[in-house]
Amino acid sequence: MFTGIIEQLGIVAKREKEQENLHLTIRTDLARELKIDQSVAHNGVCLTVVSVTDDTYVVTAIKETLQKTTINHLQPGDRVNLERGMKLGDRLDGHLVQGHVDQTGRCVALEEQNGSWFFTFEYDPSLNNHTIEKGSITVNGVSLTVVNSEKNRFSVAIIPYTFEHTNFSSMTVGQKVNLEFDVIGKYVAKLHAAK
Repeated sequence: MFTGIIEQLGIVAKREKEQENLHLTIRTDLARELKIDQSVAHNGVCLTVVSVTDDTYVVTAIKETLQKTTINHLQPGDRVNLERGMKLGDRLDGHLVQGHVDQTGRCVALEEQNGSWFFTFEYDPSLNNHTIEKGSITVNGVSLTVVNSEKNRFSVAIIPYTFEHTNFSSMTVGQKVNLEFDVIGKYVAKLHAAK
């Protein structure tokens, strides 16, 4: 489990295909604190650490992950939002995040608004995921509050700190992102649909 509060930006140092798997080497100061078999969220995608050096670590993404997330689009030099798994007993500053991406979306608008930023994303509504105004959403691993909600789109407001300390600062219109919808909302929707 995660909280959606990004600890650090990592840099993709290397990508290596092996059959249907993709090995990513990530450069970050967090590497020296990691151990093999630990879970780390990468742009919201939970991946397992398979090797560690002083300033890098390697994770492996399987075919399923590559098909359902934006991980396959990462290239050397790309910045990645990183979060280690939450510790029981710590504050939950974001919201409950599983690190299991529900689907991808696309940034369709962004504008600076007197020191903060307003981003709008579209997604395929046929997968039955929903947002609600003032509800939680995770975009590339970042816990955010929905400010506008429509059937296939939503908007979020980004404060300067989040903009500067995540890869929102390099996001462009048209860019694909990983979306994890609120876990409690997903269960409520599923129960409601079963009635």
